[in-house]
Amino acid sequence: MFYDRQSIIRLAILILLVSIGTYVFIHFDLYIYFISRKRAIALINSYSPYDIFVFIGLQILQVVFAPFPGEATGLIGGFLYGPILGTIYSTIGLTAGSWAAFSLARFFGLPFVEKTVKPEMIQKYDYLLEHKGAVISFVLFLIPGFPKDYLCYIMGLSHMKIWHFLVISTVGRLFGTILLSVCGSYARNNQYAALFIAFGVTGFILLIAYLYRDKWLDALKRKHLIHRGEEKKSEDLNI
Repeated sequence: MFYDRQSIIRLAILILLVSIGTYVFIHFDLYIYFISRKRAIALINSYSPYDIFVFIGLQILQVVFAPFPGEATGLIGGFLYGPILGTIYSTIGLTAGSWAAFSLARFFGLPFVEKTVKPEMIQKYDYLLEHKGAVISFVLFLIPGFPKDYLCYIMGLSHMKIWHFLVISTVGRLFGTILLSVCGSYARNNQYAALFIAFGVTGFILLIAYLYRDKWLDALKRKHLIHRGEEKKSEDLNI
């Protein structure tokens, strides 16, 4: 099997990035900070006055390394910086991480994405690869509990322009980011009544989203396919 020069260069870059990422995670035990809130907070505070950049960096990493839960870092942002600054810093990190995941998928293509995202998930949302999947993509980013980090990789395989993607992913994540930052702020200030209400509202939204997620997605997919069929029919008539 022969590879062209561009494929060899991409493979070399991929091996280099994976090697660097693996070294950093193992050498600095970064995985611990994605599963332990106390250690994450201690790590971030230890880098003061540059703690903001460390927090943003962790937000970027949790998107690029999709299996790590992003909810924990969102809560930490509100805990450390309050609801407003926590939302701003989280949004910067999430947007940069989303751009990185999207760009990696676009540069390395399907073989790379298949090593990051489960094949069945790619097949389930393959209709996003259509040229006009922007509205559906935005709705998916709005759905709480949806694996948005994986979605960044899948959308990187589409024909969507990078700035369209950044608007969709940033605005789509915003509601959840605000909610997590507010909950984190309540936790720091020991506002347990408000925290209980916030968690109750969040839990209710997540429950509804989880129960009806597949139905919503199927409805969106049907609507998208019907729209595509109408467009094709119109093109046939014009011919």
